[in-house]
Amino acid sequence: MNWIKNVNEWRQLPAEEKLLRRWRAIPFDVAQSMAFEREPVEISRLQEILAQIGLPDSSKPHSEPSPIPS
Repeated sequence: MNWIKNVNEWRQLPAEEKLLRRWRAIPFDVAQSMAFEREPVEISRLQEILAQIGLPDSSKPHSEPSPIPS
């Protein structure tokens, strides 16, 4: 699979699926960052913490323009 196909497949996913995949990636991203800083942490512990927080609600669709001028 090339990167263009991957990008196109990502763009076709519903917003809820994108959010879920990003949310599930957080523990791994944090564990990698902590390992880089030589402060390893168990991924399972990060997953437990994330489960306690719960999936965020998307109160505003990403397609709306930002109220903050760029």
